[in-house]
Amino acid sequence: MPHGRASEKVIQSGDALTLDFGCLYNHYVSDMTRTIYIGSISDQEQEFYETVLAANQSLIAEAKAGMMRSEFDGIPRSVIEEAGYGDYFTHGIGHGMGLDVHEFPFFGAAATGQIEAGMVLTDEPGIYLPDKYCVRIEDDLLITETGCEVLTHAPKELIVLK
Repeated sequence: MPHGRASEKVIQSGDALTLDFGCLYNHYVSDMTRTIYIGSISDQEQEFYETVLAANQSLIAEAKAGMMRSEFDGIPRSVIEEAGYGDYFTHGIGHGMGLDVHEFPFFGAAATGQIEAGMVLTDEPGIYLPDKYCVRIEDDLLITETGCEVLTHAPKELIVLK
């Protein structure tokens, strides 16, 4: 489920926690997601994590002004699809942000229009296995003429809390 709901569930060993948060500074917002694991991690969860991280990094390596919005979405999506998990990536790669956390532009395979220098966009690939667990890694990117600057500096290595 890409967007969780509060519950009374007690966190237990073996759980994956997807933490989605941000801050407000001088009226501007940020948006970041990391997934961490409690106690242990299955081989499948580790494979999901590595796939999502590769998708996240592929967009960072390619994002730049002039790209079509559908191409921006397609770069990380293709990494997840090639790994065989395309059916479990159920949302667009990201969104614009500034004064609000979810602003234009939005992304998907049918999105039209180009990315422009100066836009701040999210890069948030994910794999969501129904009734089991999910992995999402989200960064904020400042688009430049020649690439992008990653504004999110939290670590992305796999974390398993013992």
